[in-house]
Amino acid sequence: MGQERKAVQRRIVLQKLGLLGGTLALSACDIKNTTEIVDKGEPKPSSTSKDDLIKQDQITNISKLPDGLDRSNFVVHNENPLGLESRREKHTSSPITPLKKLFVRNNLPMPSAEIVQNASQWKVDIHEHKISLSELKMLPISHETMVLQCSGNGRGFFEHGASGSQWKTGAAGCVIWTGVRVRDLVEHLDIEIDTTKQKYLTATGGDPLPEGIEEKKVLVERSIPIQKGLRDCLLAWEVNGIPIPISHGGPLRLVVPGYFGCNQIKYVKKIAFSEEQSQAKIQRTGYRFRPIGSKGDPSQPSMWRMPVKSWILGPKIFQKGVNSFFGVAFSGERGIKNVSFSIDNGKNWKEAE
Repeated sequence: MGQERKAVQRRIVLQKLGLLGGTLALSACDIKNTTEIVDKGEPKPSSTSKDDLIKQDQITNISKLPDGLDRSNFVVHNENPLGLESRREKHTSSPITPLKKLFVRNNLPMPSAEIVQNASQWKVDIHEHKISLSELKMLPISHETMVLQCSGNGRGFFEHGASGSQWKTGAAGCVIWTGVRVRDLVEHLDIEIDTTKQKYLTATGGDPLPEGIEEKKVLVERSIPIQKGLRDCLLAWEVNGIPIPISHGGPLRLVVPGYFGCNQIKYVKKIAFSEEQSQAKIQRTGYRFRPIGSKGDPSQPSMWRMPVKSWILGPKIFQKGVNSFFGVAFSGERGIKNVSFSIDNGKNWKEAE
């Protein structure tokens, strides 16, 4: 607990100074755009000719975000695959993040929105069984309120210039998932699991794979410890009380409370219980805690449980006299017992309310 408290205190001070960093680099996904998109608003036609209006309409359609998301709520890091960072100044002190302000991180171009329009027909393979979303909804329903965070959140503060989207503090939010526990599904299907041999739950996403590239290089497939999968994981079809939209992995997403977002597989189409971790590149060498300058490899710790993290959200405007600060502090699985803050670069600490 003492170490965790120091970590929370340190995070708050470093965040204030803009020096959030560490001795470990985050192994970024190898699939990324080489062009950074800068949001400058919608372009305006220079004339009113028919051809110009057609071109303008095409440009506007291309630049529209899915699910009616408003660009003003985000820093747009990538458009395809989609990478949207929440603008913290748009958030309030509410513990739940509205979907219209929740960050979006995709590893590949999204599937067609038809899969959420025909959600009841979506099927997931699990240990030689195939079950539809309609059938899943007949099982005991569970809810999970949790922090969803991209593993690269904070990368923009690293001094060594880590590759990947330069997220600052906007690649995280708190949401409520609704679905069925994996363990309840396993019991319903009468699946026998020997945890001494089947050590991992491996989930595969339904992202369309680009042609001409070896499947394992781009396949979105991650493995987590089997005990975690059976104890906590959820196959979710709702988020914040509505069907999961396509941008957030609908119609069905694997939810892994306390773990980084890279493990929360979108458009999940297959669940397997395996002896080894997935051979997909995103698992073997991607998302590994590694020393700066080193390449990712399977011997390094995988980015599963989230460590302690915190940041200040407000106030946005300081008033003369007394001001109240509010912010976020969380840990993957260990919880937060208290938060301390410093306004003199760490010389003195006070406990927050």
